Amino acid sequence: MARLKDKVAIITGAAQGIGAEYAREMAKEGAKIVIADIDNGEKLENEIINNGGNAINITTDVSREDSVEKTVRLTVKEYGRVDILVNNAAIFGTLKPKPFLDITVEEWDQLMAVNVRGAFICIKSVVPFMQKQKYGKIINIASGTLFKGSPMLLHYVTSKGAVMTMTRCVSREVGDDNICINTLAPGYVMSENVIGSESFDESFADFITQTRALKRRQLPNDLVGAMMFLASSDSDFMTGQCVVVDGGSVNH
Repeated sequence: MARLKDKVAIITGAAQGIGAEYAREMAKEGAKIVIADIDNGEKLENEIINNGGNAINITTDVSREDSVEKTVRLTVKEYGRVDILVNNAAIFGTLKPKPFLDITVEEWDQLMAVNVRGAFICIKSVVPFMQKQKYGKIINIASGTLFKGSPMLLHYVTSKGAVMTMTRCVSREVGDDNICINTLAPGYVMSENVIGSESFDESFADFITQTRALKRRQLPNDLVGAMMFLASSDSDFMTGQCVVVDGGSVNH
C-alpha cells in the first residue's frame, strides 16, 4: 500500500532541484502534490500527472503572506485538507560565498525573507487547518552546516539554524493537535540548482566528498528515504527533531 495514499502535500520550492525530487517520490507514494514555487512549476505538474500521479501547480512567493495564504486556500478548495507541508524553498544555489564582512544588509534581508520568514509564514498558514484535522506533518529543510558552521556562508547557515530552532519551538505548541514538525538537514547535494549555478566549484564539491564518512557525492534521491519517513505515519511519535542526511559529514 502507498505510504502517503490520499495525503495532501504542499512542497515549497518544488519546481526543480531537491524539491522536485521530493514531489516526484511523494506522488509515487500516493500523495496529492501542490507545487508551490515562484515559477516554472507547470513542467513538473505535467510530469507527475503523465506518470499517473495527482498534482497542481500554484505560483507562490513564500516571502509574502498573502501569496502563501492564497496557496493554502486554493489547496483546501481543491483537495479539502492539508496533511503535509515541506518547507523546502530557500536561497542557496545562487549564493556567492563571501566573507561575512562583505555581506550587505540587503543580501542578508533578502535571504532571511525566503529562508526564515518564508518558513514561518508557511507554518502559520497551514497549522489552523491541521489543527481542525487533528493531524499534520511539517518538514522543515535545514542544513548539516548549522552544526559545525561554514566559512563564507554566514547568512545561509544562520538562516538554517533559525529554521531548526523554529522546529523545536513550534513542536511545543502543536503537539496537542497531533501535528508533528521535524527538520531534515541535507549535506552538499548535487542538485541541478547547485550544479547549474555560477558559484558551483568542482574542486569544492570534491573536497566536501572527501570529508564525508561515505565518500561519494550526495544526490537528491539520497534524501527521499528520510523525507518519506518524516512525512508518513512511520514518524507519528517523533517531533521537534533534526535528521541529518549528509553521508557522515556531521557526526554528532
